[in-house]
Amino acid sequence: MQSRGLMFYALLLSVLLNLGVVGAAGYRAFIGDRAAAGELADRLRLDAEQRRRWHGLEEGFVRELDAGWKEIASHREKLVREVFSETPDATRIEAERARIAQIQVVQQQRVIEQFLREREILTPTQRQALVELLLSEGHAAPRERQLHGGQ
Repeated sequence: MQSRGLMFYALLLSVLLNLGVVGAAGYRAFIGDRAAAGELADRLRLDAEQRRRWHGLEEGFVRELDAGWKEIASHREKLVREVFSETPDATRIEAERARIAQIQVVQQQRVIEQFLREREILTPTQRQALVELLLSEGHAAPRERQLHGGQ
């Protein structure tokens, strides 16, 4: 029984850590809000035509990405509530974990597809600037890790 409990908490920790990591860099780097998107266009020095195309790509992407994050949040809440319920149901916990993982895969695909579309708009110099920006962004520990002394 103790081994099962340990596996359960290891699985839970894995799921919670993945929640904070997947897609966070791309999402926060240039999707956070419209001001950030405008700032990014300025930082990349997009010309008028590039800005028009960039913003055209962004609208649907942001809407879909936001919907995915809301769905993840909903399943995450169900998962956490089930884990800490009086009698946790391993089947429900696994179902929520699996659904979160599926949505995360879709979110990753969305971000990668968006990067590829945006890549076509950018010059090589602008691409390099975006790469540097994305790789330089600090990665804070997921909230669950922060609650246990992480940064």
